[in-house]
Amino acid sequence: MANEELNGVQKAAILLITLGPEKSAEIFKHLKEEEIEELTLEIANTRSVSPEIKESVISEFYQVCLAQQYIAEGGIGYAKELLEKALGNDKAQDVISKLTASLQVRPFEFIRKTEPAQVLNFIQDEHPQTIAMILAYLSPSQSAQILGALSPEMQADVAKRIALMDRTSPDVIKEVERVLERKLSSLLNQDYTSAGGVDSIVAILNSVDRRTEKRIMESLEIDEPELAEDIRKKMFVFEDILLLDDRSIQRVLRDVENNTLGVALKSTNEEVQNVVFKNMSTRMAAMIKEDMDYMGPVRMKDVEEAQQQIVGIIRKLEDSGEIIISRGGGDDLVV
Repeated sequence: MANEELNGVQKAAILLITLGPEKSAEIFKHLKEEEIEELTLEIANTRSVSPEIKESVISEFYQVCLAQQYIAEGGIGYAKELLEKALGNDKAQDVISKLTASLQVRPFEFIRKTEPAQVLNFIQDEHPQTIAMILAYLSPSQSAQILGALSPEMQADVAKRIALMDRTSPDVIKEVERVLERKLSSLLNQDYTSAGGVDSIVAILNSVDRRTEKRIMESLEIDEPELAEDIRKKMFVFEDILLLDDRSIQRVLRDVENNTLGVALKSTNEEVQNVVFKNMSTRMAAMIKEDMDYMGPVRMKDVEEAQQQIVGIIRKLEDSGEIIISRGGGDDLVV
């Protein structure tokens, strides 16, 4: 059977057979359960493979990996140019086509490998909607650094646009990429791509410094109060109490009623419970544990309300400067 007659699963099975059990086992660690089952079945049903087929499959795999690396470094045009020099026009086009069909590269992939300061210099004069689109596709930590460096007015505007963003047409992304030219990767996925939304801006705001976050939220509360409330609800969840130092946890517990704390801890994991209990007296911890045992089943709604009360206390104490929350970004502390 020629290489061209093999489907993707058959080629993957042959590749794993050729690589051997140790390397294949490492690859399996990164696959989904159904993918592992499919490949295991295919490998079991593969009787013999000629050296020519093995070499052809490995060569194709290498070419696709190479193409993906080139795309990440400089976009589809850059990848095509290098592959044409190495493989010729027809073969290069064939490799690119296979890659776009099987490995969807996110828009603006090139920017992901660029320093945030360089990205900022490149996009800070763009329209807020363009900046919002780009930041929505970057990692939260990268977007947080860029958002934090924008002007206060621009920060709030961009944050609002990210939160309200839903789906972006490939044509729009292509147009933006065309304007940004060599700095950005081309859009390979022809389906509508989801980016942005409340969860996206929450992830970014959780990574920026407290001063930037507070400035953005205050502005949103004026312009978009409902949106600001949706964002605030997701900004700090009860389990994030693990981000507090012991002194801050002790300060929070002074303002929390025992019954509320017991209900809030009812559905949390052991790590959260241990952190809370170690920051109170042994006698008090024993009392709350006993209350939790005797209260029996508790409605999830009641648990969430109790946790939200405690989160509200944490946010209030944070705003007043009585406690600190450790956030991303190295040594940054939010006071």
